[in-house]
Amino acid sequence: MGQNTFPLGGDLRIRRLGFGTAQLTGPGYWGPRGERAEAVAVLRRAVERGVTLIDTADNYGPWLAEELVAEALHPYPAGLVVATKGGVVRTSDSAWHIAGRPEQLRAMCEASLRRLRTDTIDLYQLHRLDPGVPMDEQLGALDELRREGKIRHIGLDTVTAGQLERALSLTGITSVQNRFNLLDRASAAVLDLCEAHGLAFLPWFPLANGALAGDAATALGSVAARHGATGGQIALAWLLHRSPVLCPTPGTGSPAHLDQNLAAAEIRLSAEDMSGLEALATV
Repeated sequence: MGQNTFPLGGDLRIRRLGFGTAQLTGPGYWGPRGERAEAVAVLRRAVERGVTLIDTADNYGPWLAEELVAEALHPYPAGLVVATKGGVVRTSDSAWHIAGRPEQLRAMCEASLRRLRTDTIDLYQLHRLDPGVPMDEQLGALDELRREGKIRHIGLDTVTAGQLERALSLTGITSVQNRFNLLDRASAAVLDLCEAHGLAFLPWFPLANGALAGDAATALGSVAARHGATGGQIALAWLLHRSPVLCPTPGTGSPAHLDQNLAAAEIRLSAEDMSGLEALATV
Protein backbone atom coordinates (compact mmCIF):
# COMPACT_ATOMS: atom_id res chain seq x y z
CA MET A 1 0.00 0.00 0.00
CA GLY A 2 3.02 2.30 0.46
CA GLN A 3 2.94 4.46 -2.65
CA ASN A 4 -0.83 4.77 -2.52
CA THR A 5 -0.99 6.12 1.05
CA PHE A 6 -0.09 9.44 2.66
CA PRO A 7 0.52 10.47 6.30
CA LEU A 8 -1.95 13.37 6.51
CA GLY A 9 -0.67 15.74 9.17
CA GLY A 10 1.83 13.08 10.15
CA ASP A 11 -0.73 11.17 12.22
CA LEU A 12 -3.55 10.17 9.87
CA ARG A 13 -2.56 7.53 7.32
CA ILE A 14 -4.93 7.78 4.35
CA ARG A 15 -5.22 6.10 1.01
CA ARG A 16 -4.35 8.74 -1.54
CA LEU A 17 -7.38 8.13 -3.73
CA GLY A 18 -10.32 9.41 -1.71
CA PHE A 19 -13.93 10.36 -2.36
CA GLY A 20 -15.39 13.84 -2.81
CA THR A 21 -19.04 14.59 -2.11
CA ALA A 22 -19.75 17.54 -4.42
CA GLN A 23 -21.25 15.26 -7.08
CA LEU A 24 -23.85 14.02 -4.60
CA THR A 25 -25.51 17.44 -4.87
CA GLY A 26 -27.28 19.08 -7.78
CA PRO A 27 -26.00 21.46 -10.49
CA GLY A 28 -24.04 24.30 -8.95
CA TYR A 29 -23.71 22.10 -5.83
CA TRP A 30 -27.26 23.16 -4.99
CA GLY A 31 -29.92 20.80 -3.65
CA PRO A 32 -29.97 17.03 -4.18
CA ARG A 33 -28.79 15.34 -7.38
CA GLY A 34 -30.73 12.12 -7.07
CA GLU A 35 -32.37 9.91 -4.48
CA ARG A 36 -30.97 10.28 -0.98
CA ALA A 37 -30.72 6.52 -0.56
CA GLU A 38 -28.51 6.30 -3.65
CA ALA A 39 -26.10 8.91 -2.28
CA VAL A 40 -25.93 7.10 1.05
CA ALA A 41 -25.25 3.81 -0.73
CA VAL A 42 -22.37 5.27 -2.77
CA LEU A 43 -20.73 6.73 0.34
CA ARG A 44 -20.97 3.38 2.12
CA ARG A 45 -19.60 1.56 -0.90
CA ALA A 46 -16.63 3.93 -1.07
CA VAL A 47 -15.64 3.06 2.48
CA GLU A 48 -16.30 -0.65 1.91
CA ARG A 49 -13.91 -0.43 -1.06
CA GLY A 50 -11.15 0.95 1.16
CA VAL A 51 -11.51 4.72 0.83
CA THR A 52 -10.20 6.40 3.99
CA LEU A 53 -10.60 10.08 3.04
CA ILE A 54 -14.02 11.63 2.54
CA ASP A 55 -13.89 15.28 1.43
CA THR A 56 -16.97 17.46 1.80
CA ALA A 57 -17.97 21.08 2.49
CA ASP A 58 -20.70 22.89 4.37
CA ASN A 59 -21.86 24.73 1.25
CA TYR A 60 -22.39 21.62 -0.87
CA GLY A 61 -26.16 21.54 -0.92
CA PRO A 62 -25.74 23.69 1.17
CA TRP A 63 -25.39 21.43 4.24
CA LEU A 64 -26.75 18.42 2.38
CA ALA A 65 -23.42 16.72 1.66
CA GLU A 66 -22.34 16.83 5.30
CA GLU A 67 -25.71 15.42 6.36
CA LEU A 68 -25.33 12.59 3.84
CA VAL A 69 -21.85 11.75 5.14
CA ALA A 70 -23.16 11.46 8.69
CA GLU A 71 -26.23 9.48 7.66
CA ALA A 72 -24.16 7.03 5.66
CA LEU A 73 -21.06 6.63 7.79
CA HIS A 74 -21.68 7.62 11.40
CA PRO A 75 -20.47 6.19 13.72
CA TYR A 76 -17.28 6.60 11.72
CA PRO A 77 -15.09 3.51 11.44
CA ALA A 78 -11.55 3.60 12.80
CA GLY A 79 -9.14 5.03 10.24
CA LEU A 80 -11.71 7.02 8.28
CA VAL A 81 -10.76 10.69 7.85
CA VAL A 82 -13.57 13.16 7.22
CA ALA A 83 -12.53 16.54 5.82
CA THR A 84 -14.86 19.47 5.39
CA LYS A 85 -14.64 23.13 4.45
CA GLY A 86 -16.02 26.44 5.68
CA GLY A 87 -15.67 30.10 4.86
CA VAL A 88 -18.17 30.44 2.01
CA VAL A 89 -21.91 31.15 2.24
CA ARG A 90 -24.23 30.10 -0.59
CA THR A 91 -27.48 31.90 -1.40
CA SER A 92 -28.21 30.25 -4.77
CA ASP A 93 -26.73 27.77 -7.22
CA SER A 94 -24.51 30.52 -8.61
CA ALA A 95 -23.94 32.84 -5.65
CA TRP A 96 -20.88 32.35 -3.45
CA HIS A 97 -20.09 34.81 -0.64
CA ILE A 98 -16.73 34.61 1.11
CA ALA A 99 -17.16 34.85 4.87
CA GLY A 100 -13.89 34.79 6.77
CA ARG A 101 -14.49 36.82 9.91
CA PRO A 102 -13.45 34.83 12.99
CA GLU A 103 -16.98 34.68 14.40
CA GLN A 104 -18.29 33.43 11.04
CA LEU A 105 -15.67 30.70 10.80
CA ARG A 106 -16.38 29.56 14.35
CA ALA A 107 -20.12 29.40 13.71
CA MET A 108 -19.60 27.47 10.47
CA CYS A 109 -17.24 24.98 12.08
CA GLU A 110 -19.58 24.35 14.99
CA ALA A 111 -22.49 23.84 12.60
CA SER A 112 -20.40 21.32 10.63
CA LEU A 113 -19.60 19.48 13.85
CA ARG A 114 -23.31 19.12 14.53
CA ARG A 115 -24.18 17.98 11.01
CA LEU A 116 -21.30 15.50 10.92
CA ARG A 117 -22.23 14.26 14.42
CA THR A 118 -18.68 14.46 15.68
CA ASP A 119 -16.70 16.22 18.39
CA THR A 120 -13.62 16.76 16.20
CA ILE A 121 -13.27 17.39 12.47
CA ASP A 122 -10.14 15.64 11.19
CA LEU A 123 -9.32 18.24 8.53
CA TYR A 124 -11.04 21.63 8.42
CA GLN A 125 -10.24 23.60 5.28
CA LEU A 126 -10.68 27.32 4.76
CA HIS A 127 -12.68 27.22 1.53
CA ARG A 128 -11.48 30.64 0.41
CA LEU A 129 -9.29 33.29 1.99
CA ASP A 130 -11.38 36.38 2.68
CA PRO A 131 -9.59 39.39 1.12
CA GLY A 132 -11.43 41.67 3.54
CA VAL A 133 -10.08 39.98 6.68
CA PRO A 134 -6.38 39.77 7.65
CA MET A 135 -5.02 36.28 7.10
CA ASP A 136 -3.73 36.07 10.66
CA GLU A 137 -7.27 36.64 11.98
CA GLN A 138 -8.74 33.93 9.77
CA LEU A 139 -6.06 31.39 10.63
CA GLY A 140 -6.11 32.53 14.24
CA ALA A 141 -9.77 31.55 14.46
CA LEU A 142 -8.96 28.08 13.11
CA ASP A 143 -5.98 27.80 15.46
CA GLU A 144 -8.29 28.53 18.37
CA LEU A 145 -10.70 25.83 17.23
CA ARG A 146 -7.78 23.43 16.94
CA ARG A 147 -6.61 24.22 20.47
CA GLU A 148 -10.14 23.53 21.69
CA GLY A 149 -10.06 20.12 20.02
CA LYS A 150 -12.85 20.92 17.58
CA ILE A 151 -10.57 20.42 14.58
CA ARG A 152 -7.46 18.30 14.27
CA HIS A 153 -5.76 19.80 11.21
CA ILE A 154 -6.07 22.98 9.12
CA GLY A 155 -6.19 23.07 5.33
CA LEU A 156 -6.45 25.81 2.71
CA ASP A 157 -8.39 25.90 -0.55
CA THR A 158 -7.47 27.89 -3.66
CA VAL A 159 -4.32 29.72 -2.61
CA THR A 160 -1.28 31.07 -4.39
CA ALA A 161 2.26 30.02 -3.54
CA GLY A 162 2.77 33.37 -1.81
CA GLN A 163 -0.37 32.94 0.28
CA LEU A 164 0.67 29.45 1.28
CA GLU A 165 4.12 30.66 2.34
CA ARG A 166 2.51 33.41 4.42
CA ALA A 167 0.09 30.94 6.02
CA LEU A 168 2.93 28.56 6.89
CA SER A 169 4.67 31.42 8.67
CA LEU A 170 1.57 31.92 10.83
CA THR A 171 0.51 28.40 11.78
CA GLY A 172 0.68 24.72 10.94
CA ILE A 173 -0.99 23.85 7.65
CA THR A 174 -1.69 20.23 6.74
CA SER A 175 -3.17 20.41 3.25
CA VAL A 176 -3.97 22.52 0.22
CA GLN A 177 -6.86 22.04 -2.18
CA ASN A 178 -6.29 23.78 -5.53
CA ARG A 179 -7.43 23.00 -9.06
CA PHE A 180 -4.91 20.67 -10.70
CA ASN A 181 -5.26 18.04 -13.40
CA LEU A 182 -3.76 16.82 -16.65
CA LEU A 183 -5.00 19.89 -18.51
CA ASP A 184 -4.56 22.55 -15.82
CA ARG A 185 -1.29 22.73 -13.93
CA ALA A 186 -1.34 26.42 -13.02
CA SER A 187 -0.81 25.45 -9.37
CA ALA A 188 2.50 23.67 -10.01
CA ALA A 189 4.36 26.13 -7.75
CA VAL A 190 1.90 25.40 -4.94
CA LEU A 191 2.43 21.68 -5.48
CA ASP A 192 6.20 22.21 -5.20
CA LEU A 193 5.69 23.94 -1.84
CA CYS A 194 3.47 21.12 -0.63
CA GLU A 195 6.17 18.62 -1.53
CA ALA A 196 8.81 20.69 0.26
CA HIS A 197 6.74 20.93 3.45
CA GLY A 198 5.13 17.49 3.40
CA LEU A 199 1.61 18.85 2.89
CA ALA A 200 -1.17 16.93 1.18
CA PHE A 201 -2.39 18.47 -2.08
CA LEU A 202 -6.04 17.56 -2.77
CA PRO A 203 -6.58 18.51 -6.42
CA TRP A 204 -10.08 19.64 -7.20
CA PHE A 205 -11.54 18.98 -10.63
CA PRO A 206 -9.10 16.03 -10.96
CA LEU A 207 -11.00 15.01 -14.10
CA ALA A 208 -11.27 18.60 -15.39
CA ASN A 209 -14.97 18.69 -14.49
CA GLY A 210 -15.65 15.68 -16.69
CA ALA A 211 -13.46 16.66 -19.66
CA LEU A 212 -11.07 13.81 -18.84
CA ALA A 213 -13.69 11.27 -17.81
CA GLY A 214 -13.93 9.37 -21.10
CA ASP A 215 -11.60 8.14 -23.79
CA ALA A 216 -10.02 10.94 -25.77
CA ALA A 217 -7.90 11.54 -28.80
CA THR A 218 -4.24 12.49 -28.37
CA ALA A 219 -1.90 10.97 -25.80
CA LEU A 220 -4.61 10.33 -23.22
CA GLY A 221 -6.51 7.98 -25.51
CA SER A 222 -3.31 6.22 -26.55
CA VAL A 223 -2.21 5.59 -22.98
CA ALA A 224 -5.72 4.50 -22.01
CA ALA A 225 -5.79 2.00 -24.88
CA ARG A 226 -2.43 0.53 -23.85
CA HIS A 227 -3.74 -0.09 -20.34
CA GLY A 228 -7.26 -1.13 -21.29
CA ALA A 229 -8.50 1.79 -19.21
CA THR A 230 -10.64 4.87 -19.61
CA GLY A 231 -9.26 8.36 -20.03
CA GLY A 232 -10.56 9.21 -16.58
CA GLN A 233 -8.70 6.33 -14.99
CA ILE A 234 -5.47 7.41 -16.68
CA ALA A 235 -6.01 11.02 -15.56
CA LEU A 236 -6.33 9.83 -11.95
CA ALA A 237 -3.36 7.48 -12.27
CA TRP A 238 -1.31 10.37 -13.66
CA LEU A 239 -2.05 12.42 -10.53
CA LEU A 240 -0.96 9.55 -8.30
CA HIS A 241 2.26 9.19 -10.30
CA ARG A 242 2.90 12.93 -10.68
CA SER A 243 3.66 13.55 -7.00
CA PRO A 244 3.53 11.51 -3.78
CA VAL A 245 1.61 14.32 -2.04
CA LEU A 246 -1.27 14.45 -4.55
CA CYS A 247 -4.43 12.96 -3.01
CA PRO A 248 -7.30 13.24 -5.51
CA THR A 249 -10.87 12.89 -4.28
CA PRO A 250 -13.02 12.31 -7.38
CA GLY A 251 -16.73 12.18 -6.72
CA THR A 252 -19.66 10.42 -8.32
CA GLY A 253 -23.19 9.33 -7.58
CA SER A 254 -22.75 6.08 -9.50
CA PRO A 255 -21.48 2.87 -7.85
CA ALA A 256 -20.07 1.66 -11.18
CA HIS A 257 -18.21 4.93 -11.75
CA LEU A 258 -16.92 4.81 -8.19
CA ASP A 259 -15.45 1.35 -8.80
CA GLN A 260 -13.93 2.58 -12.04
CA ASN A 261 -12.29 5.55 -10.34
CA LEU A 262 -10.87 3.45 -7.51
CA ALA A 263 -9.38 0.99 -9.98
CA ALA A 264 -7.11 3.81 -11.19
CA ALA A 265 -4.93 3.27 -8.12
CA GLU A 266 -3.83 -0.09 -9.56
CA ILE A 267 -2.64 1.34 -12.88
CA ARG A 268 1.13 1.60 -13.23
CA LEU A 269 2.19 4.22 -15.77
CA SER A 270 5.54 3.89 -17.50
CA ALA A 271 8.04 6.67 -18.12
CA GLU A 272 6.83 6.66 -21.73
CA ASP A 273 3.24 7.05 -20.60
CA MET A 274 4.11 9.95 -18.31
CA SER A 275 6.13 11.68 -21.02
CA GLY A 276 3.25 11.54 -23.46
CA LEU A 277 0.77 12.80 -20.87
CA GLU A 278 2.98 15.73 -19.86
CA ALA A 279 2.35 17.36 -23.23
CA LEU A 280 -1.39 17.65 -22.61
CA ALA A 281 -1.28 20.66 -20.28
CA THR A 282 -3.16 23.73 -21.53
CA VAL A 283 -2.47 25.89 -18.45
